[in-house]
Amino acid sequence: MADPIRRAFPSPWRDAWLDSFERLAHAGYGAAVTTAFREASVSAVQLVGPQAIIEFAIPVSTVAIRVGPDAARAFCEAAPIAAARLAGATDFLRWAALVGRVAASAPEVVPFLLDRTRELLASLDVAGLETWVLAGLRAGSGDPGRRRAFFTGGDAGSARLLARASAEITFGDVERRMRAYFAALWGRRPSIRELANFDDVDRPRRATFTPHLVLLPPTFPGFRGRRAEEIFRATLAHIGAHLTFSPPRASAAGLRPLQIAVISLIEDARVEQLAIRALPGLARLWRPFHGPVPAGVSTVPALLARLARVLLDPTVQDADGWVQKGRELFFAARERWNDPTISRSIGDRLSHDLGQMRVRFDLRTYLVEPAYRDDHAGLWDFGAEDASEALRLDVALDGAKVREEERDGGQVRSEPTADRGASTDEPAEHDGAVVARLPEWDYEARCERAEWTTIVELPPVRTSSHYLDEVKERHPGVATRIDRLVKAARISRLERLNRRVEGELLDLDAAIEAVADLRNGRTPDTRVYRTLVRRRRDLAVSLLLDVSRSTGDPVADGRRTVLDLERDAVALLAQAMSTMGDRLEILAFDSAGRESVHIRRLKRFDEPLGPSVAAALAGTAPGLSTRVGAVLRFAGLDLARERTWRRLALLVTDGEPADIDCPDPRYLVEDARSAVAGLRRQGIDVFCLALGARDPATLRRMFGPRGFAISPRIETVPERLPALYFALSR
Repeated sequence: MADPIRRAFPSPWRDAWLDSFERLAHAGYGAAVTTAFREASVSAVQLVGPQAIIEFAIPVSTVAIRVGPDAARAFCEAAPIAAARLAGATDFLRWAALVGRVAASAPEVVPFLLDRTRELLASLDVAGLETWVLAGLRAGSGDPGRRRAFFTGGDAGSARLLARASAEITFGDVERRMRAYFAALWGRRPSIRELANFDDVDRPRRATFTPHLVLLPPTFPGFRGRRAEEIFRATLAHIGAHLTFSPPRASAAGLRPLQIAVISLIEDARVEQLAIRALPGLARLWRPFHGPVPAGVSTVPALLARLARVLLDPTVQDADGWVQKGRELFFAARERWNDPTISRSIGDRLSHDLGQMRVRFDLRTYLVEPAYRDDHAGLWDFGAEDASEALRLDVALDGAKVREEERDGGQVRSEPTADRGASTDEPAEHDGAVVARLPEWDYEARCERAEWTTIVELPPVRTSSHYLDEVKERHPGVATRIDRLVKAARISRLERLNRRVEGELLDLDAAIEAVADLRNGRTPDTRVYRTLVRRRRDLAVSLLLDVSRSTGDPVADGRRTVLDLERDAVALLAQAMSTMGDRLEILAFDSAGRESVHIRRLKRFDEPLGPSVAAALAGTAPGLSTRVGAVLRFAGLDLARERTWRRLALLVTDGEPADIDCPDPRYLVEDARSAVAGLRRQGIDVFCLALGARDPATLRRMFGPRGFAISPRIETVPERLPALYFALSR
């Protein structure tokens, strides 16, 4: 046995390690795997202990079987990196088990995950890595190509989710506040967006801008908590200074890269000083991001960072002669800071001196410091070779397609776009509009994934405008019983009536006046009581109608389908609520994956119950799957705007939550449970009427013990739903 193994595994552990090693050696994975395992054992044992290395052989075998020997070798090579980054044996084994799980469910992405081990563990702990990996598996469920794009970083949402998992603040977290901040600070409202990933264009590493478009990175690595939000503010304040004080883009023709960098830096300092004159507090915002630069470093980027620091804060001392000269030239021109040409004249002199030092400079790899400053592309016209301008133009053109963007409680309204998740046999779905991007709860990762589901609103299909009358003719007895219930129904907030002749409480104001009248010899008013009554109904209901594919199944008599009876029940209930004056919206829903949760508004809250609603109900047809949690959250957005005393989301469904991208049956059940809890925290009641023979345990998990009712005989639904509603609204 080699001496390194003897030293790494003392006698109590040596035999167990040899057993693990021999199992790998005799499994036929090849010498490369066993050699890599032996080397990883020696390298990592001091960090995680011998027991963890012995157990590590099991996931190595899993990866070799599921993915192949090359992946198993790479797994072993990544083990010392993970051991050095993670906090001990427990986290190391969690990491190894996570890789084994990915190998079992998505073997094609294991090599990409292992290649990024150092990068991922530099910003994530093992819990954050699990969150990010599980998000990738969820995002590309059933689509190996999408999973591959996520784990290689080619997916637009991958970096955003990585930032969230690393507990960094992303632009999406602060977007609304940043828009308001920019408008309040500069009185301008350009389009402020997140930098997108483009496969054919290098992604800018700093913020960039045009007169009407500001693009910010999704996150600033290394900045967390309050500092992360502050750097977004600093960036927008700096870009606003450019938009306010900088001239239109100047031609870069004939300028050397070093000239461009130095002139841009002087322009940065000029507009910041002008901004500080107008808004002195900006100095306190920007100065903390100008960190000290080692005095002995004389590379061009370091000298530029040092010059940027002294031009913002002249009290800072710097011994470099070039930096001192730059400060003297800039502050000597203090009276001419309103003249943008000084940036060119001072920048030319300084770049000439810097060029005499024979230092190398590459504008393509130069990263502007400090991090809150932009990439300077908004100051220069590079002509036909301006790749960054092409990128911004693409984003601007894409943004021009958006007719209206409204964020109110998570809602986003945009121009109708093609529904990528739509079934090809339902062409009407291509007319849908994205109306919201909502979170979803992942019970395995124990986190809520922001903007994970996309709500697509589709226009209702309208057929018979006489449908409401037809329903009454089909169910005359039910309609009569509902009329009797309507006359007895009341629900409202208690209203206080003062100055009553009789009542349960004393009206103190009236009583005081009566006593004063008695003392002054006047006849008092005897109306000195107060009573509480309910005089009007005050209720809003969002009725959610499941129209998934299973609702097209026939019921026992074979003549009608589940959806036929659902529609009849909804029609009877809608007529009752209309008579009572209750506010009602009706949403039919189905789904085709998390990016295509389909909503059809059959009736809006303010829409009267008439032929248009009747035709929309009549035209409702079975769709695809059932993503309950997303629909409940969307209904919650509508109900949150209602100012009624009571708000109710009433779900009618014939099946448990399911969707084409969720093979785990528990996933959508737990998400629905989370959505119900969220609505109830907002004061919104949730109730489910489940049709057919159902498992009460699952319903109890989602809605609580009193949050659902089961209707085993679907034929009774037209009578059961209105009766249930009256019980709920009592």
